[in-house]
Amino acid sequence: MPSLKDLKNRIGSVRNTRKITKAMQMVAAAKLRRAQDAAEAARPYADRMAAVMAGLTSAAAGAEGAPRLLAGTGDDRRHLLVVLTSERGLAGGFNSSIVKLARQRAEELRGEGRDVTIMTVGKKAREQLRRDYSDRFVHHVDLSEVKRVGYENARSIADEILNRFAAGDYDVATLFYNRFESVISQVPTARQIIPAVVDDAAADGADAGGASGLYDYEPGEEAILAELLPRSIATQVFAALLENAASEQGARMTAMDNATRNAGDMIDRLTTQYNRSRQAAITKELIEIISGAEAL
Repeated sequence: MPSLKDLKNRIGSVRNTRKITKAMQMVAAAKLRRAQDAAEAARPYADRMAAVMAGLTSAAAGAEGAPRLLAGTGDDRRHLLVVLTSERGLAGGFNSSIVKLARQRAEELRGEGRDVTIMTVGKKAREQLRRDYSDRFVHHVDLSEVKRVGYENARSIADEILNRFAAGDYDVATLFYNRFESVISQVPTARQIIPAVVDDAAADGADAGGASGLYDYEPGEEAILAELLPRSIATQVFAALLENAASEQGARMTAMDNATRNAGDMIDRLTTQYNRSRQAAITKELIEIISGAEAL
């Protein structure tokens, strides 16, 4: 049974931990608003880009001489998985949910006889995948020194992806990240970016909104796609980074709130145990004093 001093020291330790988790919760809450605003502000641009791309690709997808980023290499044997996580932990299941989805996809592809390579963005992805897939790593992006993710960071990641595609290193590239829904809900998402895949909603929006019906493109869909497709990939990477940033802060805020509550419950339990032990010690001393007095 722990002594009174041990219990008192443990209570003090848990109280200090609660102060830290409470402070981290408040910091995450402050950062969440800014990250959420950035992610939501990027969505209309990404959606409109997808609608324009849908209008262009509907005409150019089957045409001869279509860009390789749209038509692909004609094979799907080699896959590149781009796993986007955070540089820091203490964010609940934020990182593990992304890694779990990427791991499932890697196992499925390997079971089908596909060749899988992995590009990691963020330290946590590399740490969690290193044991099983270290021989599959081809590149790592360190964002630990980046205070706020910007388009230039997405551009450099997209350039690496595009350069490896141009070099013939893979046939299909897929992004893995968390899409922000709310503070308590972040959805692990896999999005294929090479060859370009147009969502049904974007295609419907292009048909209804007239992305292809309101405009005549010069010099032609193929030429414009050759310029827009690399930019579209950078836009999708940037949107994924922003979604991840908001999801990370939301997950950390929730995790630290739970940790603070758990610390409070532990303090209550330890305080009750301390009071009972102290009462028992006092009672024992009184009994010894009374017994000694009666013996005299």
